[in-house]
Amino acid sequence: MLLGDMDKSIKTILDSLQKRKASLSSLLESVLANLVMIGEIPAPTFNEENRIKFLCNRLSECGLQNCSTDEKGNGFGILPGKHLVSDKNILVVAHADTLVSKEIDHTISIQPDKITGPGLGDNSLGLAVIATLPTIFDQLNIQLESNLILMGSVKGLGKGDLEGLRFFLRNNSLPIQAGVSLEGVQLGRLSYNSLGMFRGEIACIVPDEYDWTQFGASGAIITLNDLIGKINSIPIPRRPRTAILLGSIRGGTAYNTLATRSLLCFEVRSESAEIVNDIENQIHDIVTEMAYQSRAEISMNIFARRQPGGILFRHPLVETMREIMKTLDIQPRITPSISELSAFIDHNIPAVTLGITRGERSDEICETIQIEPMFTGLAQLIGALLAIDCGVCDEKQ
Repeated sequence: MLLGDMDKSIKTILDSLQKRKASLSSLLESVLANLVMIGEIPAPTFNEENRIKFLCNRLSECGLQNCSTDEKGNGFGILPGKHLVSDKNILVVAHADTLVSKEIDHTISIQPDKITGPGLGDNSLGLAVIATLPTIFDQLNIQLESNLILMGSVKGLGKGDLEGLRFFLRNNSLPIQAGVSLEGVQLGRLSYNSLGMFRGEIACIVPDEYDWTQFGASGAIITLNDLIGKINSIPIPRRPRTAILLGSIRGGTAYNTLATRSLLCFEVRSESAEIVNDIENQIHDIVTEMAYQSRAEISMNIFARRQPGGILFRHPLVETMREIMKTLDIQPRITPSISELSAFIDHNIPAVTLGITRGERSDEICETIQIEPMFTGLAQLIGALLAIDCGVCDEKQ
C-alpha cells in the first residue's frame, strides 16, 4: 500500500470509530451474556477446560472454521477473511485462567452501571470479548482481508508460565502478522514491551529432628522473616527500572505452636536482563546462607521467566494505537507487560496488550467492572484490528 493510501485508510478508520462505538450499544446483551456464563465457570490455572469448551461452542455457533482445542487445551476458531486463501493472520488472545479458586462462589451480579464477581477483569471479560467478536463483526458488517484467529489460552498465570500460548506459537503453521492480547481492565492500557522477570517460591521447612533447645531456635516463620530482611537489603537501581515484589507469605497452623513450614511467593522484574540474573544469584546466595545458619531446609523454586524486549514507541502499531485512543478520548496507560505479550515478543511478532473497561478491587475476590466504558474499549479493539488488517501498522522497511 502506498503512503498516501495508508494515510487515507487510517483517517477512514479513525473517522468511523465514534459511529461504531454508538452501534455497539445494541450488542451489550450479547457481551454481558457471554461474560456472565464465562465468569460463573471456575477456571483456576490448569483447570480451564470447561471455559474453553464454552468458548469453542460459542465460536462454532457463530459459524467459525476449525473451532477446536490443541494438545495443551487452548481453544480457538478462525474467522476467515474476504478471500478463501490468505497468508495474513491476526491473533487475538485472552487467557482463560483466573487466580480464583474453584471453591469460591462464582456468582455474577449485574447492576445498571456495573458488574461484580470474582475474576471479571482478570480475565473473564477478555475471554467474553473473544467469544462475542464474531457477532460484533457480523452486526457491524465488518469483514477483514486477514483471517482472524480468536483464541482462549490456558495455563497463563502463575506456575502456568504462558504455557498454552507458548505452545501454540511454537507449533502453529499459520504466519501471524500481529497479535492483540486482551485484558478486562484497565481501559487505556497500552503495553508493547516486556520486562525481564523471574517468579518463584522460597520454602522453609523445619525437619522433624530439629533441636528446639538450641540457641536462637525460632521456627519457620521467623527464619523466613530473616530471609526477607536480607532480600530487602539487596540494592535496587532506579535505572533501569527494577523491583522485587513479595507477593504472599504462608505458614503456621495455630497461635501457640511454632511453625514448621513457611512459604514466600515472590517476583523480580527489571528492564535489564543482566540485573534480573544478578538479583537471582544474590537471592540464591541468601537462601544458601540462611539454610546453613538456621539448619532449616530452605529451597528456592523458579517456575516462570521472561526476557525483556518488544517493539518501540515509534513502531507503527503503537503509533496507530495512540491515535485510536486519542480519537476515542482514552488516556493511554503505557506500561510494560509480563503477560501474553511476552510470548509474542519471543517469536518476534509485533503485538500489544489492551484493556476493555475500567474496574476496581482487581486484586480482591469480588472485582467490580464498569459497563459504559466497555463500548469505548470494544471500539478501540475494532479500530486496532481494522488498522492492522489494512497494513498501516506494518513496520516500514
